[in-house]
Amino acid sequence: MTEHPDAAVVRKGYEAFVKGDMDTVASLMTGDCTHHSPGESQMSGHFKGRDNILAHFGKLMELTDGTFRVELEGLYPDGRGHVMAVHKWHGDRGDRGIEMKGGLFVTLIGGKFSDVDECVEDIDESDAFWDQAV
Repeated sequence: MTEHPDAAVVRKGYEAFVKGDMDTVASLMTGDCTHHSPGESQMSGHFKGRDNILAHFGKLMELTDGTFRVELEGLYPDGRGHVMAVHKWHGDRGDRGIEMKGGLFVTLIGGKFSDVDECVEDIDESDAFWDQAV
């Protein structure tokens, strides 16, 4: 079975993110792309524009001393410009680690990420991890 083109774009984004290839990640976003992160932590909020999203990704790495990683588990396109991506994410902060299921609901326009809604398995646990003092 051939992968749907929308799923292929999202897969390419995950693969670039995992490799730390932020130039490719940036090239897959519209200039006004928005990334919505759930919860009430320092990592929560609405990040509008390519540069703000890339800064958000950089902070993920900074806060985890480079240990943040994502493992893609599935991609589910709807054929109308949306892809649901399911993954597991991991990170370490100080003496605490976290592993959690999550996902992204991606809206594509012209083959590029336009809007990304992030979901996590346990918002309270995620907030506690990101807001802990180290």
